[in-house]
Amino acid sequence: MDKAKRYNNIRLALDLGGTLLGWLFMFAIVLLGFSSWVEVIAFSVVSSPYLAFLTFAVIIGTVETTLFFPLSFYGGYILEHKYGLSNHTFRSYFWEKFKAFGVGLVIGLPVLLVFYYLLRTFPEIWWLYVGVFMFLVSIVLGRLAPTLIFPLFYKFKPIEDETLAAMIRERCGDAGMKVEGIFQFDMSKTTKKANAAFAGIGRSKRVILGDTLLEEFDHDEIDAVLAHELGHFEMKHLWKMMAVGTVFTFVGLYLVSVAYSFWIEKLGFEDITQLAALPLLTLLFGIYGFMSGPLQNAISRRHERQADRFSVEMRRDSSAMVRALEKLADQNLADRNPHPVVELLFHSHPSIEKRIAHLRAYPLKI
Repeated sequence: MDKAKRYNNIRLALDLGGTLLGWLFMFAIVLLGFSSWVEVIAFSVVSSPYLAFLTFAVIIGTVETTLFFPLSFYGGYILEHKYGLSNHTFRSYFWEKFKAFGVGLVIGLPVLLVFYYLLRTFPEIWWLYVGVFMFLVSIVLGRLAPTLIFPLFYKFKPIEDETLAAMIRERCGDAGMKVEGIFQFDMSKTTKKANAAFAGIGRSKRVILGDTLLEEFDHDEIDAVLAHELGHFEMKHLWKMMAVGTVFTFVGLYLVSVAYSFWIEKLGFEDITQLAALPLLTLLFGIYGFMSGPLQNAISRRHERQADRFSVEMRRDSSAMVRALEKLADQNLADRNPHPVVELLFHSHPSIEKRIAHLRAYPLKI
């Protein structure tokens, strides 16, 4: 078994194991009465139901984080170093985790409070209001992330290679895309992996290129990757996936609300707002996300194939994109040919081998 295959098998086992253990944890704390005990503690500290809810969430979250820390640390730090993918020091790893925790706190607390307010205020159709709220939150975060959140983790600066910048501006102009700027960021401070993307929505849209990509890829290869991303823009994949995601969100919220009401009655809780029952809601959301993931991934893989074809058509060449995929596979230690079931269930992109085969064959059809 080659290095990439071993790495991805371990990563998959960690992800699946962590997901299953997370579900078991949420179910166990309800079934064994731990969540009821935490509810009593929360209301003994504060009288407000909203402050009690936050106290409850903090206690449960702290216990879960502590229990799952070894798994998280192994996957995020030890495994990445073992396979030569991480540039993190021990200190920088925890500093990044601390910043992520802070950002999650600033964003998550208001979201949690609004969610609990909607659950209490509209107990019959809370799922509908929560769906609308989550859609608005996703739009706001998509607009603000490139300018307010990403810079907390990476240093962005205008791209230094003027020849490449001119080429990117020309490509974007040809596709009718207006971008706020073309930036490079210090991806190498944390990882050896490479990436590039269009980030943001509306006037915050920008091209971002990791320094690891700029160091390893030539202009033609970067141009091919950019043309692929422009394919997503040209075929409105972002908006289509937002629409698909919105539909899945509302359907999921409704199904979860039905299942939640069933289990509330089955387990003898007073109502859907009782704090001790809320871990069940987390469990049901997790199960729905896991079950709906393969269908969303299938749609995403279709979009990726379309964007690959667009890259070939725009550049009238597939060789640079093939080289770029080869390099990305090596640099990111990707599994070039995953098991079909694994690809079907968990991959948002077609396998590298399938993409390369498709790209090499496609010019013959033009």
